[in-house]
Amino acid sequence: MSALKDKLKADLTASMKSRDEIRTRTIRMALAAVNVEEVSGKTARELSDDEVVKVLAKEAKKRREAAEAFSGAGRVEQAQAEVDEQAVLEAYLPAQLSDEELAGIVDEAVAESGATGPQAMGQVMKIVNPKVAGRAEGGRVAQAVRGPPGVLLRRPA
Repeated sequence: MSALKDKLKADLTASMKSRDEIRTRTIRMALAAVNVEEVSGKTARELSDDEVVKVLAKEAKKRREAAEAFSGAGRVEQAQAEVDEQAVLEAYLPAQLSDEELAGIVDEAVAESGATGPQAMGQVMKIVNPKVAGRAEGGRVAQAVRGPPGVLLRRPA
């Protein structure tokens, strides 16, 4: 069993004992999502820590999007509940890259690949994605590769 999944189970027990309803329901939901991922596909398998992080990141993104939808609809209490759950999930995720760190990684990848135009974006993304796995969302990475508005591919400084 992965160390992260063990930590989730231990934290679930601790949150139940301390009667922390938000942490309890969030960790239960996260463990359920991990279990669903383990049995998806043709055969059941044990997820690695990296795969568990991907599942947790996907769940955190769902919470962020739901909070935006609820707040846009004027449902403040539900939006706050989603934000609280997202905060619990993010405690288990690696620290997110700052914009400067992400730009540095993208600049290195552009220089390494020799990319010159938008048609080379895929090559750059292939280099960048393994380096930022779990530490930046795909949309944010793609935006960093595209560069500032009006520029189709970031150019190293």
